[in-house]
Formats: sequence, structure tokens, C-alpha cells
Amino acid sequence: MIDKDYLLAITKKILAIPSPSGYTEKCRNLLITEIESLGFKAETNNYGNVIVNLNKKQAKTIGISAHFDTLGAMVSGINNDGTLAFKTVGGPILPTYDGEYCTIHTRDGKTYNGTFLSNSPSSHVYKDATSIDRNSSTMHVRIDELVCSKNDVKALGINNGDYISLDPKTIIFANGFIKSRFLDDKICVSILLTLLKYLKDHKITLNKNLVFVFSCYEEVGFGASSIPQVDEFIACDMGCVGANLEGSATKVSICSMDSSGPYDYELTGKLIASAKEKKLDYAIDVYPYYGSDVSAARRAGHDFKGALIGPGVEASHGMERTHLKGVLATLELLITYLTN
Repeated sequence: MIDKDYLLAITKKILAIPSPSGYTEKCRNLLITEIESLGFKAETNNYGNVIVNLNKKQAKTIGISAHFDTLGAMVSGINNDGTLAFKTVGGPILPTYDGEYCTIHTRDGKTYNGTFLSNSPSSHVYKDATSIDRNSSTMHVRIDELVCSKNDVKALGINNGDYISLDPKTIIFANGFIKSRFLDDKICVSILLTLLKYLKDHKITLNKNLVFVFSCYEEVGFGASSIPQVDEFIACDMGCVGANLEGSATKVSICSMDSSGPYDYELTGKLIASAKEKKLDYAIDVYPYYGSDVSAARRAGHDFKGALIGPGVEASHGMERTHLKGVLATLELLITYLTN
């Protein structure tokens, strides 16, 4: 049996920790603590990726990745009125930032609350309040402190280069829906942790090496550039939901091709066969604007067969939602494929 209670509990815990790309230490420490509490050894490389290596004596090695970095922002300037200019970390749908609560993280460990706003934030004052473009040039962060000038802000210890994280607004509903920012890809981090727990609880010994890679720079394009040598590499990442796609929040998605090119035909076929064998609710799709840890590892020159699977996530890089059915289907597909 899959431990659903553990899956949901660790999902809430991981989503609650800010971890925009490059500011991931606290989330990394949680992962290491959790992995070691399950009885496995966690290692880190210079990138900060967390790696778990199982059954090192077997001939064939399968790698599975999920990334724990998220979208966010960084202070790029302090405005004369005491607000902050910013640049995005990763590629969010920036209009969804408008009105969102956030936290500014200084390098000396202080945190301040704030709000992302457009430069025309009031319909009673600005004629273009509803029509102004939402981009990093037409938006700012309002700090919840008594600041009216650049010097006031600097006195707080806020400087250019400080990270800004967003409130994930996580809600897990009794009907199975999971609504939160950054399900891409923390829901898959939870899936891999639950997979580790499943292997331990059921005392499963595999006839192949298994390497888990939890990467921390995926949202900026090079998360799994540095990985151990593997023969197969499966990125567990969010499945796309939208126009011309078969995926949904209740299915496990198997990606045949994305913007980086086709995934390995043979390995993808094996995953499809495993989904059919288990009678899972699955979809096969082509993602037009997508890249994964497999894409990054390929560009870095690693030699493996690559594939991509994951639960369907609606409104990706915006206000995201998935469903427990799709999450469990993804986990069951991994278990079926690994234990065959």
C-alpha cells in the first residue's frame, strides 16, 4: 500500500519552504533530513543537488529526478519611493504575481513581508489600472514597513540581489484536489520521497541500481546538468494540461516530445506498456514549450536513454492545481516500471 497520509503531509511541508532557484538551502536540508529518516544516505554535489544511490552493485542504473527549486524573484533595484524593482527567477506568468503576498530574504537572515503590485495599483487613482501590462518594468514590490525612500529601505538591510519568494497558498481538499503554487515540481519531490518510503516499507530489493536526483536549478535550465552516470534517466515533473493535450489533473502524463526534442522511443514505450499493464489512467502528449532535467542532462553531454512523466498540473507557472489521482498514478507507474 502507498502511504497516502505521508505523501500529503510531506507535500504540505515541502511547499511551505521558500526555494526559488539558487535559494534552496532550507528546502535541501529538509530533504536530507527526510531521506535520512527513511533510512537512506543523502549526498550533495557542488550544484546543491541531493542524490540518493541505491543498490550500487547491479549492472544497470536507472536515474529518476524531481526538482525542488521554484519560480520567484530577486531585488534588482530600490526605488526612490521605498518600493522595490525586481527581476523574475524562472519564467512565471507574471500577471499572476499582481497582488500576491511575498517575503523578501536578506543576506543577513532578515525577512520582510511585501506585495507584488502594478505601478498603477488603484482603480480610483490610475486610469490604466486594469489595462496596464504586467511585467517587471511596470510592477514593483511594496514592503510592509514604514519606508518612504531608498535610504529607508537600505536601513532595513535590503539590497539588490536579495531573493523574493511568494506565498504558495497551499490547500489540500478532501475531494483530492491539491491547489498551490509550485506544484511544479514539489509535488514530484513528494512522489519520490513516498517512493523511497514504499521501497523501505515493503523491503523491496531491485535488480538494478537506482539513483534519485533532487535538483535545485531546473527552473533556470541547468538543474540536472551534473548527475551520476546512468543508463536510463526519467524526469518526474509536472504534466501539461491545456489545448490539444490529453493530460489532466487526474492522469499520469507521459511526454513523447517537448521543445528540446523527442524523448527516447524505447524507454517511453516501456513506460506506456507499464501504464497499460497496471491499467492506469494515463495520457501521451507533446509539450510545445517545455524542458526538463532530462533536457539539461542531455545538453551537458550525459549518455542515457531519457523519458519524462508526471501528474497533470493545471495552469502551470501560474495558480497551479493537480489531483491525488494523478499523483498516485504517477507513483504507481514508477513502482510498476522499477519492479518489473
